[in-house]
Amino acid sequence: MSEEKKSEGLTRREFIRNGSFAVGGLVGGTLLGSFLINPSSSTQTASENGNGDHDHGSSDDYMRARMFFKRQEDFRVLSAAVERIFPEDEIGPGAVSLAVPYFIDRQLAGSWGFNAREYMDGPFEDGAETQGNQSALNRRDAFLKGVRLIQNQAKANFEGEAYYDLTDEQQDEILESFESGDVEMRGMSSSQFFELLRKATLRGVYSDPVYGGNLNMDGWRMKQYPGGLMNNMDIIEDEEFHDIEPVSLHDHHT
Repeated sequence: MSEEKKSEGLTRREFIRNGSFAVGGLVGGTLLGSFLINPSSSTQTASENGNGDHDHGSSDDYMRARMFFKRQEDFRVLSAAVERIFPEDEIGPGAVSLAVPYFIDRQLAGSWGFNAREYMDGPFEDGAETQGNQSALNRRDAFLKGVRLIQNQAKANFEGEAYYDLTDEQQDEILESFESGDVEMRGMSSSQFFELLRKATLRGVYSDPVYGGNLNMDGWRMKQYPGGLMNNMDIIEDEEFHDIEPVSLHDHHT
């Protein structure tokens, strides 16, 4: 880290303090080292279009720095797709405002992306529906193939238009073709990829913000979920409903 970056917000004292989070180096299958950031960064607003414009800014932007997707085009397709899966509406923010694209990016950069804790050797056969995905693709490869296939489908079906430039209805049409398995995809079925993408999106919406998504805990606020409370002994027997401000794992270390 350059001296210039340190002076912008992440001091040596803060780095050492935040380093206490990295017990064993891994939490939930994610490289926690990617989350050793200036605590104020978790209060920043996600990029409106998710196109990576803030990938190399001040220390406040560290949580919005891509770690896996090297091509901005791939990241923009991912951002548009997750926003259609979990769109902004009158209830609350959508996937992009909740930093879900960056959550997925970080997960793919860590052990989850490599399927590190799963058996990934052959033989590879078509299994029963109850056996789940039997693909030899790890999640990193599946996401790269899937995101680029979404882009290819957009250009093939809508006169060369990029997926992120299509209307909401057109974007939904492509995602629905993946969900139904109508798109040919090598390594796994397009329906399996869609399910992988959908689950990753929801995890980014509702996981603890320390993992990069659920920005400002707004995903929890929509469900009135209080987060990682240490205890609720003081209110558990009350008959009235308590609207509790959510608490992140990060808050227990500050």
